[in-house]
Amino acid sequence: MTDLIEILERKANDLRIHSIKSTAASSSGHPTTCMSCAEIISTLFFNAMRYDPEDPNNPNNDRFILSKGHAAPILYGAWAELGIVSREDLLDLRKIDSDLEGHPTPRLDWIDVATGSLGQGLSVGVGMAINAKYLDKTDYRVYVLLGDGETAEGSVWEAVALASHYKLNNLIGIVDVNGIGQSQRTMYGSDIDSYCRRFESFGWKAIGIDGHNIEEVLSAINHAVASTDQPTMIVAKTFKGKGVSFLEDADGWHGKAITGDQLDKALEELGSLSTQSKPKIAMPSTVSLPTPEISKMIEPNYQIGEEVATRSGYGTALAKLGDANSLVVALDGDTKNSTYAQELITNHSDRYFEMFIAEQNLVGAGIGLSKRGKIPFVSTFSAFFSRAYDHIRMSAISQANIKYVGSHCGISIGEDGPSQMGLEDLSMFRSIPNAAVLYPSDAVAAERLVAEAAAYEGIVFIRTSRPNTKVIYKNSEQFPIGGSKVIRSSTEDKVTVVAAGITLHEALKAYDELKMEGISIRVIDLYSVKPVDTTTLVNAAQETNGTIITVEDHYPEGGIGEAVLSEVGSKDINVHKLAVNGIPRSGKQEELLETYGINANHIVQTVKALKTI
Repeated sequence: MTDLIEILERKANDLRIHSIKSTAASSSGHPTTCMSCAEIISTLFFNAMRYDPEDPNNPNNDRFILSKGHAAPILYGAWAELGIVSREDLLDLRKIDSDLEGHPTPRLDWIDVATGSLGQGLSVGVGMAINAKYLDKTDYRVYVLLGDGETAEGSVWEAVALASHYKLNNLIGIVDVNGIGQSQRTMYGSDIDSYCRRFESFGWKAIGIDGHNIEEVLSAINHAVASTDQPTMIVAKTFKGKGVSFLEDADGWHGKAITGDQLDKALEELGSLSTQSKPKIAMPSTVSLPTPEISKMIEPNYQIGEEVATRSGYGTALAKLGDANSLVVALDGDTKNSTYAQELITNHSDRYFEMFIAEQNLVGAGIGLSKRGKIPFVSTFSAFFSRAYDHIRMSAISQANIKYVGSHCGISIGEDGPSQMGLEDLSMFRSIPNAAVLYPSDAVAAERLVAEAAAYEGIVFIRTSRPNTKVIYKNSEQFPIGGSKVIRSSTEDKVTVVAAGITLHEALKAYDELKMEGISIRVIDLYSVKPVDTTTLVNAAQETNGTIITVEDHYPEGGIGEAVLSEVGSKDINVHKLAVNGIPRSGKQEELLETYGINANHIVQTVKALKTI
């Protein structure tokens, strides 16, 4: 035991040296926050964790999430000691051509998720732990290292509550309580008893330790590993800048590299790197996961004219997809009877996980599941995804394969009023790099787009509606991502109307009314809001006097109108946008569509007002 502790202490010192040198080389970074967790990282990577350093994709490797992502240099330092990167590579920290970024990203094989936006790592860990305990039924453990400052984030406590609910004894959190935040001391300073009481009150086992005493770190991890029905939080009292006299517990050093004479002095105090050989790592147990069962989804089965909400079409498709693909899982925030995510439960209750009313953790856990090879469909009201936007943004940086499904979009939900109306969601998801944004207008399209989403590698948002709408497509119709549907057209068309969802049905009503007056319009269903079918839009506009009218159940900013304009605006095409023109109120669907300017009547009036008519 004495020899082990000595080895781990030397490695901790090496990690401090690496952290100081690499941040000095880049003239930026957070060396002091690395120094406070050196013994923790040393113990985890060189003793406690079971993983194959040669195989980052081993399905039973213990997982490590650096929630305090600004401590990335010490993680890279651990890799250097393992031979995963070279010590010379560390000096390229934060350079444009180096994947050793300021905060970790999955550009590196050993990084599962991007961190650095604080308060998110534990939620991801919850998803990974759920996967191990309830889905793969393997024995890998999930370790999450948090900073004390980020425990002020509500998302941390959402994750803490859910981990206790699901009895995730394979989840081990460690809080590095160094007591110093970015601009001042943290909320509870170094009072680890306060932290322990809070975690215990949420149903966790909490263990307070001296985070610089390796014997205590080892003991705490051993106790955590022995837990049978509780997650464990190790609360480690540490000192920022530990190991260098003028940095230890000193204010004003957050995010500052050590340079010049101070660098020389710090390295002199720490001494030279050890010459120990690469430590022997405990290998994970061998597992053989079953081959995923994937078959063809059952086809849609509707009658033209039948009235079905697209949210119901989503639920039907999710159930069929669950039958066809064993990797599909669903998560919801206590809205499953409204989003229809509950349809998966009938045949696959083991692949549905209730996340309760905690949307940040809902998304974070979904990211964790996606990074362990599952295809999570994450659903709630469209409006409520805005609460989790930072997590959604980070899911893109994490390269997550995750599907978001937002129901109750727009003013068409009626009497529930503006707090429930998703009117910013298209804008929000369109801004996510490489995300597909899909908006079905009937149940056939909804089912087909769910299948398309599952096959798409990356982020997808599906926007579903509350009201029943008529089925307008044949069951055999296909809806490839990036496409659109021209559903009314003639050689006499004066203008093209582009819509999706509820407003497509309003456009069809307008078409019928205008036709009776001898005015022909083209109607396009823009079911793929991103990527946009530019070719079809441009061709249609050029054949209809260079004019497009967009109509959407969304605010004007960032929705269908701006999606269309961004694609055709440089081609001498006029785009007239109809969108929800103010903060709405409660009312009947028909009243709201009229009051806020997006029903058939407003489309008709806009068409008639054009000079080309």
